Amino acid sequence: MGKTELLITIILFNMFFVLFVAAVIMYIRKYRQRKKEYLQEIEVKNEIHKRELLATQLEIQQATMQQIGRELHDNIGQKLTLVSLYTQQLLYENKVPEVSERIDQVSQIINQSLQDLRSLSKTLTDDKINQKEIVTLIQEEVDNTNAFKKCKVSFKCNFSQLDLGFVHKNVLLRITQEFIQNSIKHSNCKNIWITLNTSDKILWELNIKDDGIGFDQSKIKSNGIGLTNMKNRAEIIGADFCLESRKNFGTTLNIILKRLP
Repeated sequence: MGKTELLITIILFNMFFVLFVAAVIMYIRKYRQRKKEYLQEIEVKNEIHKRELLATQLEIQQATMQQIGRELHDNIGQKLTLVSLYTQQLLYENKVPEVSERIDQVSQIINQSLQDLRSLSKTLTDDKINQKEIVTLIQEEVDNTNAFKKCKVSFKCNFSQLDLGFVHKNVLLRITQEFIQNSIKHSNCKNIWITLNTSDKILWELNIKDDGIGFDQSKIKSNGIGLTNMKNRAEIIGADFCLESRKNFGTTLNIILKRLP
């Protein structure tokens, strides 16, 4: 074999070797890309499954509470009503003043218990979260708070209607209620501002701010019931949760739920 043929052989070998290495590198890159896409797809499916599971759990919980409410109203409520009628009859028939006073006290206790039971039953069977838009639900909470005149609450949104299921409406409403209650109870605020917006990339973004005394976050226990409840509700549906507060500068809550890709 001449030098020219040897040189050509070496060059061809090197070319094939480079092509082989390039092919291996491309294969590895494509494999990693496919693996990454597969893992992302699995993550999205798991996220969807988790949200569907949560929705089912909350719907079952809601149905269970409604059933308990109906049982309280139809069963125990009727029995208390019957007992109330019996005590009224005893009060009418009895002629001893001392005994009549005792019967009247018992009757008042029974009637108060019946009233409390009816109120509880109505709360358990109330399906307003399913029946109303989230804007209406939050506005009603704002109106109820403003009626007490302890602070001024304002609410704005960039939509008139947003197609949300029970789970999302429940999370938004409960977090809003929790923040308002905490602000009124602990921050001595005069104003609370609530905004709820949506966009092409964000399903919804809830922002709530007060002008209260605030608090030092480093000195607040992470297991505080109010803060934990809000954070857990947001995390359960995969929303980003951010709470910021500084002493004498109020508290701001921002929760964002991005649209699934």
